[in-house]
Formats: sequence, C-alpha cells, structure tokens
Amino acid sequence: MMEQSSKHILVIRLSAMGDVAMTIPVINAMIRSYPNVKITIVSRAFLKPIFHNIPNVSFVTADVKGKHKGIFGLYKLYKELKTLQIDVVADLHNVLRSKILGFFFKLGGYKVCKIDKGRAEKKALTQNRNFKQLKTTHERYADVFNKLGYNVTLTKEDVLPQLQLTKKVGVFIGEDQKKWIGIAPFAAFAGKTYPATQMEAVISKLSKTNQYKIILFGGPAEKKQLASWQNNYEHVINCAGVFSFEEELILIANLDIMLSMDSGNAHLAAMYGKKVVTIWGITHPYAGFYPFGQPPENALLADKEQYPLLPTSIYGNKYPEGYENVMQTITPQAVFDKIVEVIDE
Repeated sequence: MMEQSSKHILVIRLSAMGDVAMTIPVINAMIRSYPNVKITIVSRAFLKPIFHNIPNVSFVTADVKGKHKGIFGLYKLYKELKTLQIDVVADLHNVLRSKILGFFFKLGGYKVCKIDKGRAEKKALTQNRNFKQLKTTHERYADVFNKLGYNVTLTKEDVLPQLQLTKKVGVFIGEDQKKWIGIAPFAAFAGKTYPATQMEAVISKLSKTNQYKIILFGGPAEKKQLASWQNNYEHVINCAGVFSFEEELILIANLDIMLSMDSGNAHLAAMYGKKVVTIWGITHPYAGFYPFGQPPENALLADKEQYPLLPTSIYGNKYPEGYENVMQTITPQAVFDKIVEVIDE
C-alpha cells in the first residue's frame, strides 16, 4: 500500500454533472482516510462549486471547447497540470479525452489508473441476461484509488455538510415553516422522464396538503413548463433561471427531500446527505447509478411484470417499441405516498 505521506493525486472527471457529483463521497472518504493527501480535480468550469469547502481539494478547469480542445489542447492542459507537481493520476472518466490526457502523463512517467465502467456487465443487464445489482459507480471510483494504492472504504458519513443559506436564497424561499420539497422533473432523455401530466398530479397533491413548500428545478428549456406549475398551484416556486449553480447548491443542501428522475439532481442532493426519492423508467438502479446512501425502497420503478425487458437502457436513450409509456405504471398517488412517507421518517 502507498505510504500515508503527502501525495498529490490528479482526478480526471470531465462531465457529466451527476457523474461528477458521484465523486464526492469517494473524495470525502479519501480525505478522511488520508488527511495528508492533496487532490486536484480537473473538470468543466461550471462544476467547480461542487468541490468548494472540501479540505485539501483544488480545482483546475478543462476548457475542452477552447484552449484545451483536441490533442494539442489536451497536451497544453497536461503541461499546465504537470506544473502542480502531480504524483499519480486517477482517471474516473475513461473516455477519449481523459485517455489522451492520461497517455501524456504515462509518457511522462506517472502512474495512471482508470475506471472500469463494466460495459459488458451493463450490456448483459439491458439484454436481460444478467438481472442483478452491479457494482455502483461510487464503488468503481473507489476501485481506481485502490489501484493507486489507497484503501478507500465509503461510509454514509462521507457527504458534504449543509450549506448556510444566503440572504438571496432565504428571501426567495420565504419565512414560513413548511418543509421543503425539491422536485427535478426532467432528465436528459424521455426514457427516464416522468410524464408531465403525472408530475403535475403529484405537484397538485402536495400543494393541497398545505404542509410543504415545493421548489422546482430545471434548465432554460424547461422554464416555461415550470413557470406554469408555479402559477397554477399554491406553495410552488420555480427556481429555474433564478440562481447561479452555486446558489442552487445552497438551496439543494437545505432541502428536506428531493424528488428526481435518474438524473443529476438526485446525486447533487445525495452528496449533501439529503433524502432522495427517485423515479425510474427504462433505466434501473442495478446499473450502478443509484444516488449515494439512499435506501433501495426510495426508488420507484416501472412495472417489470408488465414490461419484462426492463431495463432496456443504461442512460435512458434506447427502448424497444411499445416501451414508450413504462413510467405510466408509476402512479402519481404512489409518488405522493412515498414522498410523504420518507419526509416524515
């Protein structure tokens, strides 16, 4: 095993938001177990706030569409990173860009270990040849550090502390004592997005209780839909386009619960140790992307008896004919009941 003397580890994870958020428990476990280790994250600029306030962790921006574009740009990034006196490299991405960057470090004599994404196992899962829980992404990340010589054991405590509310966020939310429910109703693909009519029914049911403040999360493309729900239901507020990403993280860190698809917001909430209820369509927690530290029963799954080929996709972008409506097997009442059950635990 590597000595616990001061070492500097470069961690490469260039995207996406949820996958980057899933590094947090592993980074926290590393810092807890090896307090003399220094870690530098290289990723997209907008993801930098995820790593704020973690001891011994710094951040370098990979401008892959600008000065670090292409092979020559990645070589430039390598030269910049090399000046930081890196000792070893953990590639948590294992895509073409990270492989090229890792190749430069290998040529420079550095030890580089990369994630095994388990592609064959995942393919077997989606082809119904191997319906069982696969190694989680968190475990796969930890394996990379283990290969570098660090013994990483994750615990439920390896989450970020709750962030203090800023005045801007506090004014936006208001001063009533209702519990805060975050709802992130969208995902990158239709195959893992709960139908809008059913999500509206969930929001309506939550609103009618008069017990909760419902905070809607989304991007610019979803702003119109979210604004409509805010206008039509009491105690519902839309934060899309209102805050910077850093301010949204403060809001997420202060939620009582997050309702999310199999998407990035689930992982952002989980990295703060928040309660998370997730809705799954053609994807499945068995693929290893379940949010950190959440009980399995907090996942609401499409009906596999009615749709026996589930899961049909790892990322939600592929489904066979006739599987377009799998999420309709998860009723709004079931979602409402699960939220109420978990928030009151």
